[in-house]
Amino acid sequence: MNHSHDAHDLAHDLGLQHDLQVMARRLSERRRLLGLMAAGGAAALLSACGGGGGDSGDSTGTGTGTGTGTGTDTGTGTGTGSGTTTTTCMVDPTETEGPYPADGSNGSRGSLVNVLSQSGVVRSDLRSSFGGMSGTAAGLPLTLKITLVNVSTNCSPLEGYAIYLWHCTREGEYSLYSTDLLNQNFLRGVQATDSNGECTFVTIFPGCYDGRWPHMHFEVFRSLNTAGSYTNKLLTSQMAMPKDVASAVYAGVSGYSASVSNLSRVSVTSDNVFGDNTSEQIAWQTPTFTGDTTNGHTATISIGIAV
Repeated sequence: MNHSHDAHDLAHDLGLQHDLQVMARRLSERRRLLGLMAAGGAAALLSACGGGGGDSGDSTGTGTGTGTGTGTDTGTGTGTGSGTTTTTCMVDPTETEGPYPADGSNGSRGSLVNVLSQSGVVRSDLRSSFGGMSGTAAGLPLTLKITLVNVSTNCSPLEGYAIYLWHCTREGEYSLYSTDLLNQNFLRGVQATDSNGECTFVTIFPGCYDGRWPHMHFEVFRSLNTAGSYTNKLLTSQMAMPKDVASAVYAGVSGYSASVSNLSRVSVTSDNVFGDNTSEQIAWQTPTFTGDTTNGHTATISIGIAV
């Protein structure tokens, strides 16, 4: 016991320098221990956060995945929109304006006829004459909605363009040209396309005269300001009326009786205008109809040009 006690006392009697060295060693050991503990804690923390890190990684991955998904959705939307318009859109074939355009390119009874230069020609309802002429064309009401598109830019709508529409009466005659209609200018008019490339005409279903499939004529101009003469037109073409609708109208609506026999002697493929077009072109040139022979029809059609 004494020897042990003496050794302990002796250790305390080695002086300040010794005590300082011992304290330094103990401090160093304590720091090392704390360092190990800190390292262990950090490892544990990292391990704990590793789930968070994994989540963070997963979250990043999910975020990326979400971004990809969103991109895909956007791509799908774009693809669908583009695909739809691209696959269903084409440039309208150029067709003859026929002998009754009244656009300044010819005359009637020796006089030049240009309805496009007359005040009042810009109108939606074509059923009545205008500009000092009076009279209204009888027939089954038809609301025609046209969308003008640019085939060169994925069929985007064309705003501010002008469309001149004209067609025959239910009896198959043309205002300003037919003998009994020299003083009438109905079933002719011009509309400008809106921001959606659309314009609407209210008119009647045209009759079928001998030798021609039932149709409507139109010309496209860059603007209302340039629509005063045929020399400024960008396109001249025609629309073909669908056979089922035409047959029902001619058979069931008063005033169209002559069209029944005329229609029976012609087909759209034998027509001297539409007959040399492909089936795809004819389908593109044919409006889609809804309605009936009691209340009238609404028809929609797109016109394609490349600008």
